[in-house]
Amino acid sequence: MITVVSDTHGRDGHRLTGRTLDAVREADHVLHAGDFNTEAVLDAFREEAASFHGVHGNNDTPGVRERLPRRRTVDFGDLRIAMVHGHEHTDTSLALYGRQENADLVVVGHSHRPDFRSVADVPVLNPGSHAEPRRYHRAHAELEHDPLRGRLVQPDGTELSRFEV
Repeated sequence: MITVVSDTHGRDGHRLTGRTLDAVREADHVLHAGDFNTEAVLDAFREEAASFHGVHGNNDTPGVRERLPRRRTVDFGDLRIAMVHGHEHTDTSLALYGRQENADLVVVGHSHRPDFRSVADVPVLNPGSHAEPRRYHRAHAELEHDPLRGRLVQPDGTELSRFEV
């Protein structure tokens, strides 16, 4: 399983609870789409995850920005996922980025809105925020491969939606 989270907005810990914490601990890989805020939060995620991949967001401190790229593409066998926080991206630029990277999926954060959609035939996943939902539900995403499919889940275990790429 691949667990996808974003927008933690913490000061000193990962802020993971319930099913989200379990999903991070059970995952083969954890992806974080930015806005940890501090290095302590980044370190807390790295301690919980067996394999961790992240990008920095617009609210991250200089220390986090020095340790993580603005965007990244990760390969898991024949699955390719492009990641970016998304604060500098329109739908058009997300689709172009996904095509440029030959990605099966683009992971984006920033809006805090859990969502899976197709943008110009490029699948785009926003896991939402597990800790700072703003006007949306707290959420994270869980992905399975072959076929690539997933679900958006709240920390209490409530499933918001399922999707297949």
